[in-house]
Amino acid sequence: MSLIGWREWISLPEFCLAPIKAKIDTGARTSALHAFHIRPFEKAGVPHVEFFVHPVQRRRLPEVRCEARVLDQRKITSSTGHSENRYVVETTAIIGDKELKIELTLTNRDELGFRMLIGREAIRNKFVIDPGKSYRAGRKNKKFKTKIDGE
Repeated sequence: MSLIGWREWISLPEFCLAPIKAKIDTGARTSALHAFHIRPFEKAGVPHVEFFVHPVQRRRLPEVRCEARVLDQRKITSSTGHSENRYVVETTAIIGDKELKIELTLTNRDELGFRMLIGREAIRNKFVIDPGKSYRAGRKNKKFKTKIDGE
């Protein structure tokens, strides 16, 4: 199993986003991505969702438009006890040299420290966490073209 820290850079190539700084949270079952202007629509009769992301921590720019097929809608209770219905999408995430399919809920995390949270379902049986270290999987993975920096 690979070793990761309490925070890591995560690439989401299907969304063409620059790597996002994510908090690894084993107390959360499901992973979450900061999203706003969330709008459901259908594509060829299949439910999809359009959303925008602020991928850079503590910044409102850039705004990146994304879309994904809706996997589910779930009632999620946050660590503060607040419940909300969220869209769930599935995407590829890259942590270090591992590529995995994960489920993400879409929610506004603007007021929170991290734009992305990786829950235990995404990392179960794949990683060991070193809670005293950051970026054990490596620094930003610039392997993918992004909508932000055009690499």
